[in-house]
Amino acid sequence: MTTLWAFILAIALLVVVHELGHYWIAHWCGVKILRFSIGFGKPLLARHFGSGETEWVISAIPLGGYVKMLDEREGEVAEHELPRAFNRQPVVRRMAIVVAGPVSNLLLAVVLYWALFMHGVPGLKPILGEVAPQTPAAMAQLQAQETVVSINGELVPSWEEVRWALLGPALRGAEVRIEGLTAQGETVQHVLDLKVLAPDDLNGDFMQKLGLQLFQPLVQPIIGKLTEGGVAQRTGLRPGDHIRRVDGRTITRWTELVEAVRSHPGSTLRMEIERSGNLLVFDVTPDATSGNGKQVGKIGAGPYLDKQAFDALLTEVRYGPFAAFGQAVRKSWETAAVSLKVMGKMVLGEVSVKNLSGPITIADFAGQSAKLGVAPYLDFLPLISISLGVLNLLPIPLLDGGYLLYYMAELIKGSPVSERVWKAGQNVGIALLITLMAFALYNDISRLVLG
Repeated sequence: MTTLWAFILAIALLVVVHELGHYWIAHWCGVKILRFSIGFGKPLLARHFGSGETEWVISAIPLGGYVKMLDEREGEVAEHELPRAFNRQPVVRRMAIVVAGPVSNLLLAVVLYWALFMHGVPGLKPILGEVAPQTPAAMAQLQAQETVVSINGELVPSWEEVRWALLGPALRGAEVRIEGLTAQGETVQHVLDLKVLAPDDLNGDFMQKLGLQLFQPLVQPIIGKLTEGGVAQRTGLRPGDHIRRVDGRTITRWTELVEAVRSHPGSTLRMEIERSGNLLVFDVTPDATSGNGKQVGKIGAGPYLDKQAFDALLTEVRYGPFAAFGQAVRKSWETAAVSLKVMGKMVLGEVSVKNLSGPITIADFAGQSAKLGVAPYLDFLPLISISLGVLNLLPIPLLDGGYLLYYMAELIKGSPVSERVWKAGQNVGIALLITLMAFALYNDISRLVLG
């Protein structure tokens, strides 16, 4: 239910803002607006407010909306109302009305980011974990426990900002200058070469390909919690047990225990554990479960985590009103630019279309962010708002960008495009949008089925 309501709220907000952009500019231009609809299809609820001429509607299919204006192409218009018809407006006014929707989504993103940066955005300190050898990060001499201070002169106060600051240059295949602070407090400079990234690397975790990972405190192999009825509990293991050896191999960290368990589905492991100063031995047989298309072992045990050590990695990015506004504009601009670059690389075949997401994935992310709290949910909304704004500006017929393309052609040639060209474009637009939706839904279902 959280996912459903978070998704409905997100879509409703973004659609209302988008359509209000069209509505306000059309109203300002003197165009008569017949209907303002949230959703498509059959109207479920319709109202007129006061003496207003606009019908406000909530429709059956909640995946969009529209503003219906007086237009001679869609029906007969009384002579005295011709000056208020959309098609009778100068082409510059029509362009302004069309572009107002996507621009409203981009402005909404700025407002949301502005509020977030003033309130404070929780994040993780940009401290590097182990740097894998023979990776671009190792070649740039980046070190474990080094704090990243800035990238190309821009301060990066959180790990999320580090990832974001590297994404744009990674798409361009550029080099970046990194300023860091070693664990000893020494300022160091690095040049990280991102040209080594292949197109396929951008489809997954490109940070791992670069050899960059977030620092995490050592998690010792001490059991913190047990799954009710799981293998570990049935065998007699308890919270607080310290696993010392597995099949004679010394275990020093939790990840080593996980690796041993996962690699032995259905096979018995001899575990030596320390409990209250005593050494005990248990034979543990991990359950065989399916994970990423193969069998892995699972015993139903979680680690004991040192809360203070992990809390020390948390940070909060906060700015004053003026600085927050500047950061909001920057973040919105960079997000839009990256979205366009990724779309361009998809068209060129340099980035997989598997990166396309549809309503199921959006709903999933809406639910996940909402469960984390108000700030993560508000951080999710501008990303979707920018994506909606950028998508609608693409020069595809049926989208706002397609209409804008027609009106630009009219502005250049001095007369509207022909009805034949208009209809042909609409057919192409329908085909493109159906193809995009098919890919997006396929990716959504694949993620659900294959994880």
